[in-house]
Parts: sequence; structure tokens; C-alpha cells
Amino acid sequence: MERKNLNRRDFALRSMLAGTGMAFLPSAGMETVTNKQVSDVRKSENLKISLNAYSFNTPLRDGKMTLDDLLDYCAKEGFEGLDITGYYFPGYPAVPSDETIYHIRRKAFRLGIDLGCTGVRNDFTWSDPAKRAEEKKLVKEWIIAAHKLGAPGLRIFSGNLSKENYSWDEKAKWIAADIRECADFAGDHGVMLALQNHNDFLKTAEETEKLLTLINHEWVGLMLDIGSYHTADPYKDIAANSKYAITWQIKEKVFFNENQVDTDFTRVLDIVRKCGFRGYLPLETLGTGDPYVKVRDLLAKVRAVL
Repeated sequence: MERKNLNRRDFALRSMLAGTGMAFLPSAGMETVTNKQVSDVRKSENLKISLNAYSFNTPLRDGKMTLDDLLDYCAKEGFEGLDITGYYFPGYPAVPSDETIYHIRRKAFRLGIDLGCTGVRNDFTWSDPAKRAEEKKLVKEWIIAAHKLGAPGLRIFSGNLSKENYSWDEKAKWIAADIRECADFAGDHGVMLALQNHNDFLKTAEETEKLLTLINHEWVGLMLDIGSYHTADPYKDIAANSKYAITWQIKEKVFFNENQVDTDFTRVLDIVRKCGFRGYLPLETLGTGDPYVKVRDLLAKVRAVL
């Protein structure tokens, strides 16, 4: 009989059987399993798919969809997690009431949906310390909100509104100091800060790594936004920054310089696996079109690769 290669699905199945007490030994119909294959399967089995609420930005903003509706949608489509950015809660930037927060937390728990990061629209690029103090206050208030929500992370930005005449390095020093201060506060509440590269102050993998090195804080990691590198090879930038990723923004498009093209999800997921990431991959769709259709299509493409 011709020997056949052991594919990943067969290996995962046989591994599960082994875990239940059934022996897993190479047979005449199988190749010997290598340590690398075992490692690859374990990594892929610990990748889960979540949804970023921004995918439904228009209906959420227009009042045609509520956060309850979004949670129901996630449960129906089989998402395992949801990231709810702060500005989808009524009254943002003010922190919602405990009643509102705990309602969402309870509903998510009952539906089996894990709440990942919430987030704010902060900007630390201003030179005025008083202005940045207000931005830090915003971040700290939402750290408390994330803690109450049961969300382990808060997405933050470096910013880009300030066009003041300071060099990148000068701004980076005070941005890093502000984020470290917020990270000390976040650590006291058990909340990770996920700094997102957003083609703002952070445009390249080199800039992103430089700022993260300046911050150098155990409660800060990268929300790796695959669609925000406008460079000659975005996949090279994604791979370069992947070691810092504590969560992701998986988008349907990437940019080669300013040319937007469909994402090669096989290539992206290969980077995710190689860096050893374990956890949630939040999907986010952008642009025009029916979000229900766009999200369903993106989910199908990512699931096909996983």
C-alpha cells in the first residue's frame, strides 16, 4: 500500500484520541510525526476568531444596531470573542454606568462570547503637558471600565493630531513616558494596554518597534494592525512586529505603498503561527458595503485558512 502523508487534521484528531487514553503510534499508513508538526498544530489550535465592533460602525452609529444586537450576531455566526471600542457605548468619552457595563458583561458571558479589548481615541502627540494630561485621564478612566467589563485589554493610540514642529524622536520620548504612566495604572487593574499601529504617528515596523522599545513595559504590547502599513512590503512589516503582538486587527485589505489589495490570509496566518501567538484574531472590515455580507465573507476566508 502506498504511504500517505499525515495531514494536519488527521494529526489533530489522533492527538485528541491520544489525550483520552488511546495510544497514538505510527502505523503503516502514516508518516512519523515530527516535533515541528506537533508545535504547528498546537499553535493553530490556540487561535480563535473574534470580531472588532468597528466592522459595524455605520449601523452602530446610526442607532440601527445595539451592542446587544452585535453580541447576538457574534453568537449566531460562531465568533468566539468581541472587541467593543469605547465609543460604541452611549455617552462616550464618558465611561458608561456600571449598570450598562455589567449588562454587556453578563450577556456576553451567557452567550459564551469572550470580551477582548475595548479602546479609546487618545492622542499623546501634543507638546502641551496639560493637554496630554487630559488624554491620560481618558485612558485611565477606560482602564477602569475595561476592568469592570472583564476585558483584559485596552486599545490605545500614539496619536497624530498634533502637527507641531517637533521631531519624531522628540515626540516619541514624551509619548513613551505618557504610555508608561498609563501602563503602571493599567497593571494595578490587571489590564493590558494594546498600542495599535494605525498609520498615524506609527507608520512603519521600524517606528513601531522603536516606540515599544522606549516604552519597555510589561503591561504594554502591540495591537498589530495588518492594514496600516503603507510600505513597499506590508507582510515584511507584519512579520517584523509580530513578536510584540498581544492582539491583532485582521483586515480584508493591505497596502503596498498606497495601492490597496486583497489580503493573503495564508501568508498572514503563517506569520501568526511562526511568531508563536496564541489567542484571539479580531476581524475588522472597512469601507462601503453591507457589513453583514462583508463580515461573513471575511470570516469565511479566515476560517478556510485556519
